[in-house]
Amino acid sequence: MSKILIRGAKVLGGEPQDVLIDGAVIAEVGAGLVAEGAEVVDAAGKVLLPGLVDLHTHLREPGREDSETVLTGTRAAASGGYTAVFAMANTFPVADTAGVVEQVWRLGREHGYCDVQPIGAVTVGLEGRKLAELGAMHESAAGVTVFSDDGKCVDDAVIMRRALEYVKAFDGVVAQHAQEPRLTEGAQMNEGVVSAELGLGGWPAVAEESIIARDVLLAEHVGSRVHICHLSTAGSVEIVRWAKSRGIRVTAEVTPHHLLLTDELVRTYNPVFKVNPPLRTERDVLALREALADGTIDIVATDHAPHPHEDKDCEWAAAAMGMVGLETALSVVQETMVDTGLFGWADVADRMSFAPARIGRAAGHGRPVSAGEPANLTLVDTAYRGPVDPAGFASRSRNTPYEGRELPGRVTHTWLRGKATLVDGKLT
Repeated sequence: MSKILIRGAKVLGGEPQDVLIDGAVIAEVGAGLVAEGAEVVDAAGKVLLPGLVDLHTHLREPGREDSETVLTGTRAAASGGYTAVFAMANTFPVADTAGVVEQVWRLGREHGYCDVQPIGAVTVGLEGRKLAELGAMHESAAGVTVFSDDGKCVDDAVIMRRALEYVKAFDGVVAQHAQEPRLTEGAQMNEGVVSAELGLGGWPAVAEESIIARDVLLAEHVGSRVHICHLSTAGSVEIVRWAKSRGIRVTAEVTPHHLLLTDELVRTYNPVFKVNPPLRTERDVLALREALADGTIDIVATDHAPHPHEDKDCEWAAAAMGMVGLETALSVVQETMVDTGLFGWADVADRMSFAPARIGRAAGHGRPVSAGEPANLTLVDTAYRGPVDPAGFASRSRNTPYEGRELPGRVTHTWLRGKATLVDGKLT
């Protein structure tokens, strides 16, 4: 592999520096570097970050290749600056055995646009009745460390306790989709003023908060790690903050769309805004931003949920829940967190690379931009601002809530172990 000299980049938003990549690693970081024969990338004015890591991606393969495949999903990831994604288990068949997680892992290795780490199901078939092959999935070639029934809640307290006990043996983590099912039957949107005015079934905040409260107490009792997927309410923030103050081993994520969008958008009846958990109120949005800034919420995760056109271009009640997010996540974080002054680019690196890699135990990712480290990097033109055009997405699906909306920032380059996967905004 040839040498690459990234010249004049603001590493984590700091002073301009040169970064020399030699093969799969960063060889040197400093000012005025010279490397004979190296490919030079002019990064003046741009921010260089460690490759982003997404702890919550739906790649749909196997079974729903009409929505996404490992290839198209990882191409979308590279376009968004990601060098590693964790693939959720709600595929067909469900990723609840060593065989299925190894299939997903091998597809990721074959395509090479980013590393794919499968997430194993907590229960067989995501049905919530019997633990899946947690140990076998961990011992497989995929080396699964994160387990989730995302899309469904592990609502049985005994099953959740057993899962937490099981994964403790190998420092695994259970990632919970916090949704009490009995409280959300027939739910179409956030329960509140807007749902009452529109006459749509409400998804109350307490349905999320009650499960989080139960699970942090279970994690404390067992002494295990629990991760809260797509936290979305101000009340959930307070529960996680309290749990952390007690020393409970809980981490939490927020999605970009929950940092920006509110339930007022549902007044349009456009199904592109239908998501689970639902878009909440402005008060919730502001609480989530503050919690991400102060570290109560550990990471940003996309919950990239692709759907084919026919599953979204229909009446609201019949539409599938979910949004694509890999290719817009960094822009939304810049809009909501950086440009508002809530935190800087070093914080972006922490919440979108260092911390998710640490939670998921993603070896080689979420590493400092320094000599001797793997050359997993992304370069961002933070001065750019333009409308979102889903026609240009690498994802197979187009269900973005940002179509036509102007957002800041554009990923220009992504490197995976020194190999360019994105150059000048174009996939290699």
